[in-house]
Amino acid sequence: IGTNNSGPISGGEIAEGVGAVVQALQTRFPQAKILLLGIFPRGNPGDAVRATIADINRIISKLDDGSRVRYLGIGAGFLDASGNIPADVMSDKLHPGAKGYEIWARAVIDPLTQMMAK
Repeated sequence: IGTNNSGPISGGEIAEGVGAVVQALQTRFPQAKILLLGIFPRGNPGDAVRATIADINRIISKLDDGSRVRYLGIGAGFLDASGNIPADVMSDKLHPGAKGYEIWARAVIDPLTQMMAK
């Protein structure tokens, strides 16, 4: 659920789907801790999909309950100062390359470590 749904489906509907998955995980795995990442940026600044992603992330960030679910928006880490996605981060402006995965890993290591320690 996320960026691949952003064409034909509204941001609100996508966020609802993310919420349903989080709820299902909480039901099936009541002791699990969930690190919910915001949907990564794609395309170019000003593309409609950027607004859709921002809307989704705004909605799903509210799923952070301070306990079992933690929302983390790391999208800005994939962008340069002008809001563009550098080719060495995502060559097709959608799928992370090696540098994109490094950015992703650096962003989640501390939150995951903190969540596992509790």
